Amino acid sequence: MIFDLDGTLVDSAGDIAGSLDTLMQEHGLAPFGLEQGRKLIGHGIANLVKSALRMRSVADVDAAAPTLIARFTEIYGARLTQITRPYAHVMETLAVLQLDGWRMGVCTNKREAFARQIVVDLGMAPFMAFVCGPDTFNVGKPDPRQLLETAKAVNGGAPLVFVGDSEVDVETAKSAGCPVIAMAYGYTKVPLADLAPDAIANRFDEIPTALKRILGRT
Repeated sequence: MIFDLDGTLVDSAGDIAGSLDTLMQEHGLAPFGLEQGRKLIGHGIANLVKSALRMRSVADVDAAAPTLIARFTEIYGARLTQITRPYAHVMETLAVLQLDGWRMGVCTNKREAFARQIVVDLGMAPFMAFVCGPDTFNVGKPDPRQLLETAKAVNGGAPLVFVGDSEVDVETAKSAGCPVIAMAYGYTKVPLADLAPDAIANRFDEIPTALKRILGRT
């Protein structure tokens, strides 16, 4: 079983949005705040920074982006888990899934080193056989190759179920040909029902029941 990270396992919006606001203020641009910053999460650092620059009407985004992406990486790297925490019921549910025999991993559009550090800092490392970012295999979601390569590293690729929270995650899973459980509390920009995942869970501890339903287990 493979999990997305931000918006699925952990609520990282505060640290990401806070880092973005610091970056904006350093360059004389208006900050976004938590709610607006949350909407930019999900496509990796480069896309987040470029989207922010476009929203602030920066004249030449392509020219400005490399320096600001590097600076955002520094800012965010210094506060990965300042306020980021696992969502409710994550830790105990991971323990249940592990006892049920699931091998688990993380597939995220956050760079691998940052994702690994968050997993370690928040105590999830004992549950995760592998952590993958877009720099791990030089491909990121929604390209299904990132998910499929992560699954191979975790458990040879099958059985594969992906748990995410966004339109990117649902698209990735469908392209990979695997079932997907979508978490209703995450960072999706599209109503989950419109995305037609195999299951929608309101709480993390609903995942074992959702698994039984979509896999036909009793």
